Amino acid sequence: MRFGRLGTELKHGYNAMTTRESDMMMDIGYQVMDKSEHVSFEDRFQETAFVILTGKVEIEWGGATRVMERHSLFDENPTCLHVPCGTHVDIRALAPSEVLVQKTMNDRAFEPVFYRPEDIQCDIFGHGLWSASAERTVRTIFDYDNAPYSNMVNGEVINTPGRWSGYIPHHHPQPEVYTYKFDKPQGFGAAFIGDNAFKITHNSWAEISADLMHPQVTAPGYAMWYSWMIRHLDGNPWKKTRTDLPEHTWLLDPKAKIWAPHYDD
Repeated sequence: MRFGRLGTELKHGYNAMTTRESDMMMDIGYQVMDKSEHVSFEDRFQETAFVILTGKVEIEWGGATRVMERHSLFDENPTCLHVPCGTHVDIRALAPSEVLVQKTMNDRAFEPVFYRPEDIQCDIFGHGLWSASAERTVRTIFDYDNAPYSNMVNGEVINTPGRWSGYIPHHHPQPEVYTYKFDKPQGFGAAFIGDNAFKITHNSWAEISADLMHPQVTAPGYAMWYSWMIRHLDGNPWKKTRTDLPEHTWLLDPKAKIWAPHYDD
């Protein structure tokens, strides 16, 4: 388990977070580009996912070229290119841009996949529960269901101001990484990882080791976006399975009685 902060402003170039040598088993970072800048990627051993966060880029691989553009993390679904190891990828920034890069070891051959915003699975979790205090938007780019050849999962969560996600508290054996951003740079929240609590700030990130619970909450007034990236384990891929903490499972009863204040008229 580790929690880190990159600061409100990211530096130009690659901003590293986790590495495959850690128990997260993934290389993850933000690539920050100026307009007209060109960067190339090719990893002989790792599959790679490129997710546009802000800006506009032209991305090219294997003779194909597409444009990835995004103006709002909160209001727009992502665009993503997912390629196997040994694939050469060129990215040219058509505007100042930021791209999330996720890699992990995988020697399987698969066809590159370009996910458009309309391809993204988008769900509302926690709807109608606990006075909507844990209602959030969950976007899944790829997981075991649509990419069983991958060793990774990539998705996003949008926390409405003042609400929780990753709730009820739960855990799973596969390692997971969160990277956080807010709609305002002074935004903040809290992450609970195992028995530890951390202040979430703009451009902070969290490593979540095996079987540690990991709910989080954002402060009122501040919408929070985070990417959630899971590394499958050999012989034990993440298939949306989770273990809820038993002391909190009473909340799953639709008839659960939850205290509420009573105000005089």
